[in-house]
Amino acid sequence: MDTNQPAPAPSYAPAPANRGMFGTSVPSSVAFLVAILMFLLPFSEIKCGGSALMNKSGLQYAMGKEWKFAGGYGQDMMKQMDTKTGGKKEGNTQIFIIAALGLGVLGLLTSFARGKASGGLGIMTGVLSAGALIAFMFDLKKWFNDGMAKEAADKAKEGADTVGLDKIGDSMANMTLAFTPWYYVAIAAFLAAAFFCYKRMSVSKT
Repeated sequence: MDTNQPAPAPSYAPAPANRGMFGTSVPSSVAFLVAILMFLLPFSEIKCGGSALMNKSGLQYAMGKEWKFAGGYGQDMMKQMDTKTGGKKEGNTQIFIIAALGLGVLGLLTSFARGKASGGLGIMTGVLSAGALIAFMFDLKKWFNDGMAKEAADKAKEGADTVGLDKIGDSMANMTLAFTPWYYVAIAAFLAAAFFCYKRMSVSKT
């Protein structure tokens, strides 16, 4: 028997591929968390002559809270004109905000899970959250343009005629609705989270 046969070459298992940062849940989780934290900051402002009179955060919209006065002159003016905007329901804005926040929290939770299903759910929740925030913007603009601005102008004119509040009347007619940078950051973060979930799924297939 020949005992001098060459030993078989050792077999080595290939090292697992380095998937990098996009192959982990970190980017999508951070993006979802950033978007959710933005709800603590003002999403919209009511301005007069370039100065903010009132603002309202995403969380305040979700909880049905009143507008927060920026102070002094704006608060006195709104009290005199009897147009406390927080006392009115701003269309369907609360529904859209709750939907965006709820989907964002769901996306954050699923971003820690593994598997194709969790990645697909992360993409869906990110896109839908951003869509809900965009719908919120259009609905709030409609409420303001159709109701708040017209009523404020009418009451300002009535006040100027009956009480002599000419200066206040002019100010009320110039009221505008604006959206803060934090609102746009929230939309961008939700879309970024959806993109990162997609990248994670793509990397896991390779």
